Amino acid sequence: MPEHVLITGGAGFIGTRLAARFAQDGHRITVLDSLIPQVHGDDPETTSPLLRSLDGVADVVVGSVESVDDLRRALAGATIVVHLAAETGTGQSMYEIDRYVGANVGGTAKLLDILANEDHGVGRVVIASSRSIYGEGAYLTQDGRRVFPGHRADADMAAGDFDVHLPGEGPLRVIPTDESALLHPSSVYGITKQMQESLVMTVAPTIGVEAAAVRYQNVYGPGQSLKNPYTGILSIFSTLIRQGKEINIFEDGEESRDFVYIDDVVEATYLAATDPRAAGEIFNVGSGVATTVNEVVEALFSAFGREVPTRISGNYRLGDIRHNVADTSHLADRLGFTPRVGFREGVAAFVEWVLSEPVEEDQYQRSLDEMAQRNLLK
Repeated sequence: MPEHVLITGGAGFIGTRLAARFAQDGHRITVLDSLIPQVHGDDPETTSPLLRSLDGVADVVVGSVESVDDLRRALAGATIVVHLAAETGTGQSMYEIDRYVGANVGGTAKLLDILANEDHGVGRVVIASSRSIYGEGAYLTQDGRRVFPGHRADADMAAGDFDVHLPGEGPLRVIPTDESALLHPSSVYGITKQMQESLVMTVAPTIGVEAAAVRYQNVYGPGQSLKNPYTGILSIFSTLIRQGKEINIFEDGEESRDFVYIDDVVEATYLAATDPRAAGEIFNVGSGVATTVNEVVEALFSAFGREVPTRISGNYRLGDIRHNVADTSHLADRLGFTPRVGFREGVAAFVEWVLSEPVEEDQYQRSLDEMAQRNLLK
């Protein structure tokens, strides 16, 4: 049976692709999005290809999850909610605290308050969570114990020691983090994502609504914002390469992330929203492969067919983690889905799309200056 799907934050990078996936199977889609300039430009009707891609695909409600009236309008008739709406950006979250908490936690609370207290037809809510809730994630000690280290010390990183340590232990080895891992986020953004997930997974079952959570790793691919300096290094580095500018590689370049291609994220989220087996479940959504920043730079140089100067600066940001790689076996075991797009293949497709887009003004340095002024960038 066709569903009526509300996607909050649905005019963004993930939401627009997800809307198209639902439409492909004949579902009706409503999108609620505030169309913030940081993502969509000052005149979204003309400056946002993402918004234009929803023409004929979804009914768009321009509004905020922080407005009960906007939420009520968007929820009318909905049977499934995919809650993507959130302020994103680890660094920015450390000094725009009220904005992040208001949108991410407050918006989720308002959504659940309506579902708990008013008539509706919603049967399932999928919350877009984040790998950031794990903090440093899982490591192994030399004698094989699984441990979850705390945040790295400023003093250690200032001395050029970027590795993760535990008192009294030798070198630790990063391992894939599964859904049972300790949750101890190291940024305001991570804290808000943990609260979003906890609210949905706790409240929804008590009001007769199925819930599922998808913990996204580092999502990338064609369509991601090239304007927003808080969207990740693939966009940032691509803009610098096209402008012929130097790439400043933080720490020693050996920090790693789990980069997962947009098509894989969309399919996993679609299954979390529609598959009966997903009810009550939490899924890591990643590639299951750790890729270092140095490897990212090399892959981009190869895909662009050109290089720019690089500098391994030893700079670091407070709140950043050292490594990240997801254990995705639960997604495979429960829903039968494994990521299909490898990093090199995904980067090639991403760069092909980037080269079709205008060269954007570099906002990255401004974002770094903001952090440095607040002593968050060293």
